[in-house]
Amino acid sequence: MAQSGVRGKADPAGAATAAPAGRGPSKGGRRGAPRGRGRRVLRWAAILLALVILGSAGAGYLYYQHLNDNITKGERNGGDDSKVHRTQPDAAGRTPLNILLIGSDDRNSDENVKLGGSKDNRGNPPLGDVQMLIHLSADRESAAMVSIPRDTRVAIPKCVDPKTKRVYPPTEGIINTTLARGGAGCTLATWQQLTGVYIDHWMTIDFTGVVRMADAVGGVEVCVNQNVWDHSTPAQRGGSGLKLTAGPHKVKHIQALQWLRTRHAWGSDVMRARAQHMYLNSMIRTLKGQNVFTDSGRLTDLAEAATKSLVVSKEIGTVKKLYDLGTQLKSVPADRITSVTMPNVEDPLNREHVVPQQTGADRLWEMLRDDVPLDKNGKPAKPKPQPSKTASLQPSRLGVAVVNGTGSASRAAVPGRAADVRAVLAQGGYDRAATDTSAALSEDRTVVRYPSADLEGDAQGVAKALGIPLSQVERSTDVSGVTVVVGADWRTGTAYPKKAAPKAGDIPAGSDAINGSDTSACMDVYKPYQW
Repeated sequence: MAQSGVRGKADPAGAATAAPAGRGPSKGGRRGAPRGRGRRVLRWAAILLALVILGSAGAGYLYYQHLNDNITKGERNGGDDSKVHRTQPDAAGRTPLNILLIGSDDRNSDENVKLGGSKDNRGNPPLGDVQMLIHLSADRESAAMVSIPRDTRVAIPKCVDPKTKRVYPPTEGIINTTLARGGAGCTLATWQQLTGVYIDHWMTIDFTGVVRMADAVGGVEVCVNQNVWDHSTPAQRGGSGLKLTAGPHKVKHIQALQWLRTRHAWGSDVMRARAQHMYLNSMIRTLKGQNVFTDSGRLTDLAEAATKSLVVSKEIGTVKKLYDLGTQLKSVPADRITSVTMPNVEDPLNREHVVPQQTGADRLWEMLRDDVPLDKNGKPAKPKPQPSKTASLQPSRLGVAVVNGTGSASRAAVPGRAADVRAVLAQGGYDRAATDTSAALSEDRTVVRYPSADLEGDAQGVAKALGIPLSQVERSTDVSGVTVVVGADWRTGTAYPKKAAPKAGDIPAGSDAINGSDTSACMDVYKPYQW
């Protein structure tokens, strides 16, 4: 490049070229000498500048690769994806984004043992003691953070460890044990089975990662209404060690971890989720108030902390993808972020555990599936138009499969539901409708699926015959023909039940909602842990 840049202007010895036409030689035979030296200086300056730029770009590239190498990645799903489907695109063709955040109690490193205590648990499979779904709306204007308490008893699907290929059979147990049954992919599969919400990615963070991130942002402000000391008592062994006076505090390093791990001082695992929501809301507000891009040192610290702290599903395992996710979340206004906990009740089999409060939990999952904002602070969403398509076949010539999907993680399927709905179709002229017992499906909501565009009109005709909204007609490669899956929302009767769709802000009771802009949120301390 340097040679081509000087060719025709100076010979290898640096002699000047002929003067331009119309100009005579300079006095004293020093024709063009100053111009030649000036050009050589400019040429060498340009070369040096190019080297600096290339060197900086090279260093930037190497640092980018260094950050990418920091990231540990894993398989997205350890179970079966066939029972969940992505939310239908909105009117602009956009879909919501769901990310499962898992806090691991892993104690397989010296640093994690030091921070988390309990040396006796070193070497044991980690538990997912914090589990929170981050839901970004399709328009990226609202977000939700939804927690399930770690001691929730759920149905856990069959999972496969992506590293060892060990197969874990379906079982029923506490949701925090799923991380030990093949990793975060099993936790994701369990969430999908419970909620019916398609989850795009997962992220896990351990004790050391929490400390790194808290320090990188300069601390996170939290608040307690009374002096708190989460320590061992005669009635309850253990404790995080958190000790604060009443009022607001900026926690970092081990205090940040203690805040997130505290349970006994708040009175329950459910209240621990509330404290975690306060912490994350505060962290997001802190990041929104900081322009780290003007501070290269802070930016480097954050980049190092984030890439070293997180283990992620491989689809988002690059710095750029993580940065894009963070940018999307940061763009959501604080008053459009809502934190909730799954409505729950005491487990009748074990009072130390909880189970979903069915009505409230189902309503919450429906709002997430339908991308209904949990806050009321946005503009009313424009419903996506549902254009009607023309059927390609007469009803009497269309084969329709009817599947009983009324079962769920907590309720058995209603016998005979597929046959009941098939009879309704037959009365409407769909003589070739037949029940299909080959697939054991579980659907929260009744759907009509079709495999190819030429059958969309036929599927819509079936939906109209049954009174099912066209928004519940979807294309799917999981079926070979028009298929009705009778969901848990239609367990009785021959007419599809009409019900009002949830509206923005219609959060079910028992969700313990906190708005992201609420700076007054403060934790009450359980009496035995006040000092």
